[in-house]
Amino acid sequence: MNIKHPLSPLFLTFLFFYLHPIPTLYSADYDANTTTPSNATDFIRISCSATLYPDLCFASLYGYANAIQQDPARLARTAIGVSLSRARHMAAFVSNLSREADYGADPRASSALHDCFSNMGDAVDEIRGSLNEMRRFVNPGSESFRFQMGNVQTWMSAALTDEETCTDGFEDVGDGPMKTAVCERAENVKKFTSNALALVNSYAEKGTHTLFNEKNV
Repeated sequence: MNIKHPLSPLFLTFLFFYLHPIPTLYSADYDANTTTPSNATDFIRISCSATLYPDLCFASLYGYANAIQQDPARLARTAIGVSLSRARHMAAFVSNLSREADYGADPRASSALHDCFSNMGDAVDEIRGSLNEMRRFVNPGSESFRFQMGNVQTWMSAALTDEETCTDGFEDVGDGPMKTAVCERAENVKKFTSNALALVNSYAEKGTHTLFNEKNV
């Protein structure tokens, strides 16, 4: 899975604002929390505590509190949408650098950038697949839920691996502003994807637990 064409800044801007009002999913009969948050902001803060980067998680999601409310499906899907936006921007950034590097004197830098662009393109495809899957309404108390979440977890895990692989080629590239910028941005993108995956895992675990309890009633 590779991005065939670089994304234009105008198109990226459109996608960024298009993704923010992500359609919501309501799980009416699903109690997602062991604690009782007093409002949507508290719900997001409590949920983000399960991630590796809780401060970043909360900062990136609390602005969507009105849309998320206290729904774990909406929270996970919004986090995936934010991760997708970050990955798209990273892909465009690396694409621009790779075109410039093609005319440079360092073939190792050019190769590393092209590999990073390919990996980031794969990550974009996988995160987008996860978001599309999460947009389908599936009751957490159904067998289909386990299959759905398995797909999302697999794709988000693959995206995180691709993002981590993005900078592997830079080990043989000399230190400099370009290498630093790519590695720092890639690290930032990985944090958003890691947080989204953690929220997906939390939602999947609790939804599967709901299904298990229903079977044993």
